[in-house]
Amino acid sequence: MRKLLAAALCLAATATGCGASVETTSKDAKSSSVTLTNCGQKVTFDKVPERVVTNDVGITELMFALGLQDRMAGFAMPDDKGDLGGVPWKDGYDKVRWLSKDQLTKENVLDARGDMVFAGWNYGFREDAGFTPDALKKLGIPSYILTESCRNGRTKTSRGIMPPLQALYTDLTNLGKLFGVEKRAATLISGFRKEVAAVHAEAPAKKPTVFLYDSGQDQPFTSGRYAAPDQIISEAGGVNVMHDVQDSWTTVGWESVVQRNPDVIVICDYGDVSAEQKKKFLLSYAPLRNVSAVKHRRIFTLDYVDLVESPRNPSAIARLGAYLRTAG
Repeated sequence: MRKLLAAALCLAATATGCGASVETTSKDAKSSSVTLTNCGQKVTFDKVPERVVTNDVGITELMFALGLQDRMAGFAMPDDKGDLGGVPWKDGYDKVRWLSKDQLTKENVLDARGDMVFAGWNYGFREDAGFTPDALKKLGIPSYILTESCRNGRTKTSRGIMPPLQALYTDLTNLGKLFGVEKRAATLISGFRKEVAAVHAEAPAKKPTVFLYDSGQDQPFTSGRYAAPDQIISEAGGVNVMHDVQDSWTTVGWESVVQRNPDVIVICDYGDVSAEQKKKFLLSYAPLRNVSAVKHRRIFTLDYVDLVESPRNPSAIARLGAYLRTAG
């Protein structure tokens, strides 16, 4: 499994290492406008951005995986997203400026002289602080919205317009077109599809049910069908017990978790509360005592960046798949 994971991470890092050749941005692309479909809307970029500012780890690593760190002016990211020193994109983190250990602000972007912001709803973009694509447009700064976070119109804030891996591949394709690295994007997508297919082919005949636990004690924060964990779980051979929730990351009630009685719980590891503390809470929380995953202590941990849209999603599928094959 370690060899499989190493090969997957090497594949995702082909633009920056592992002996791969580097595709350069074409000169024609630098002077031509590019039109993309982003969150169902046509968006035209008059020129190829040269000082992109990103928010959060998954979005930042999408840029790194495509070898686009030279086109970045900086990123914002809390420092609770795990150890970044050993990832395939360490050179990107070393090279690109860490602008803020909080969410992006207009001041961050202006100070960095950013000419594009790559963020998402609840991944930096938010109305309460006035940091939105429309607000940035008024400053003459275009935006690209993370596809996982696209709002779907079911409620004012519900998100998700396509399956999570399709969202990942859509963003890689769009970024490849915008920056003139289509071949690099296609290579990544092809490799990811093959890796996911290999894991899916080994899935157990009886699919275990899985609950994703992000955080929260009064009410759990989890994944509906449009956040990355839903498809990470299904491709790994399981069934997300919250698949019927037509949203991405959202809050549910503990009673719905008890009623659906998951076989396995996956913990999202990030933040001030450690994965071990979250596990202790789940095992000691009285309403969960008869839930199968708690009774049999079938609790597995993945990192935050594994579970948001990112180039680490396929390797997360491989690791969860290996666990589900032995969890019965």
